[in-house]
Amino acid sequence: TLLQRDYSFLRDINIWHPFVTVGVYSSTLSAAMSNLIGASRILYALARDDLFGKVLSPAKRTSHSGNPWVSVLISWFVVQLVLFAGKLNTIASIVTIFFLLVYAAVDLACLALEWASAPNFRPTFRYFTWHTCVLGIIGCAVMMFLINAIYASASIAFMLLLLLLIHYLSPTSSWGYISQALIFHQVRKYLLMLDVRKDHVKFWRPQVLLMVSNPRSNVGLITFINDIKKSGLYVLGHVQLGDLDTLPSDPLQAQYDSWLSLVDHLNIKAFVNLTLADSVRHGVQHLLFISGLGGMRPNTLVLGFYDDCLPKDNLIDPYMSFSQSADPLSPPGQMEQPVPFHFASLRGSCDRQDYGESGDGKVLGPQEYVAIIADAMKMLKNVVLARHFQDFDRAQVLSPPSSSPGKGAVFVDVWPVNLLRPDSCSYVDTCSLFLLQLACILNMVRAWRKATLRLFLCVEEGRSVRGSEQKLGQLLRDLRIKAYVYPVPWDQVVALHWQRQGSWSKKQQDPDATATRAEEEEEEENEDDYVNSFPSNATRLSDDYLSAVNKLVLDQARPPPAVRFLYLPRPPADTRRYTSYLHQLELLTQGMGPTLLIHGVTPVITTDL
Repeated sequence: TLLQRDYSFLRDINIWHPFVTVGVYSSTLSAAMSNLIGASRILYALARDDLFGKVLSPAKRTSHSGNPWVSVLISWFVVQLVLFAGKLNTIASIVTIFFLLVYAAVDLACLALEWASAPNFRPTFRYFTWHTCVLGIIGCAVMMFLINAIYASASIAFMLLLLLLIHYLSPTSSWGYISQALIFHQVRKYLLMLDVRKDHVKFWRPQVLLMVSNPRSNVGLITFINDIKKSGLYVLGHVQLGDLDTLPSDPLQAQYDSWLSLVDHLNIKAFVNLTLADSVRHGVQHLLFISGLGGMRPNTLVLGFYDDCLPKDNLIDPYMSFSQSADPLSPPGQMEQPVPFHFASLRGSCDRQDYGESGDGKVLGPQEYVAIIADAMKMLKNVVLARHFQDFDRAQVLSPPSSSPGKGAVFVDVWPVNLLRPDSCSYVDTCSLFLLQLACILNMVRAWRKATLRLFLCVEEGRSVRGSEQKLGQLLRDLRIKAYVYPVPWDQVVALHWQRQGSWSKKQQDPDATATRAEEEEEEENEDDYVNSFPSNATRLSDDYLSAVNKLVLDQARPPPAVRFLYLPRPPADTRRYTSYLHQLELLTQGMGPTLLIHGVTPVITTDL
């Protein structure tokens, strides 16, 4: 009762009463001046570091001697506002709660550093453990609410508001973030718990390694693959040709920040892996071997198609700063284009998305390109070849004008049959199911949810069209995939193939034909261009057949789809036929628009619960 009602009791029991009055004034002035100066210095430091953006910019002003007089005035003004509370006990409660909150925050920071196992956190307090941190936090919190629960709650809310302001307004700093240390510690722990031996097809998801040669011309493909990854691992891979023995330092270190800036600029969720190798093929092998950690490793390799399309700079942004710089590796006569300064160092050593032309020679030839596909399949990686994505604009594709055919609808076409094997019409092999799975995953993405899946069923005369359609429809229902099935007669197309096969077989059976030896050799050489060899069955395909298949696919696209999914056959076992294999794929997909050629090697679908 005495302490609560009589604040001057010390004066009554003191030897000389004025001693207490003098002491009260002296301590008050000393504490006020020290706190005013200390608070103004803190305010000046906050303004100088731009922690709250431009809000505190006036507090940066100082005198000639370096004293922050504006900060002192602002601090004094805030103190005067607090004094309007009119009650010293109220102010004392608020100040005490703020001090306790500061102590609790310091304890929380120490606790976070201890839990993060940061090697450079070495406290000198002899009895420091995480238990003392927790005890300090609990003690401060309890005392805050015992003093005044309302003020304690308000102070905590005010602290959280300051944290949000700092998070959104402060610039990037080099002080280090405790959150990064905590994230690293937790990610490492959970990666160790992610056991690859416990993988199951029910929880399969695509984990993609996208090979990018020139990121400036691959923006459309990069953003599209970001949609198809379905919360899986997404890695942008790049191979730079060179030999570290002949270089003074690693040239990739200077490029890494620019690649991360590209990821931020495109707003995608991806990692970046760069490697130095003597050839693109060896570089891709390196990335397939080493990308990822533990159970998070790429299971799907995505490559741009090998063609002669000229690159287009898709990183031009009119709202960014530019620097006019000509690319010495650009094709002759190509216009100089402005380059955003953030990505100037990303100008690739080649202009083709498939590591094609570079200056006066080719970095990657068709033989090596197909060899990369074969290597990936040997390593049990799914392979996707992306063609005609150089002009792909995601925003434009997903928002077509209502006046266009289809009245603004978006379609995704799926051809789950191997169009290069007319004698094979299976829709339930591993590759076909993988192709269906990727199309379904794309349709599950929020931006693509309104797209319509169109599944084309190739049928021949004499077979039950209704039966095949019902069987495929039942498969889609079992797999819970919503798609519309369209039967496509292709008897005339298949006839072209068997007609070519018959003439070739007849020639093989009649070696005493009337043609001269020179004509035979020339004909055999031309025949080899159409060969597509498989491990179990060799098939010869003519350009007429491939052009007919191409026309068949294009004729069914009414209205045209946003993207097509086609079956990608295995490369031939004979490496001499790699060039003809690539030629067949080029004829098959000519003029189709954005197209994915897909080959799956692992089961990804199950109907088991």
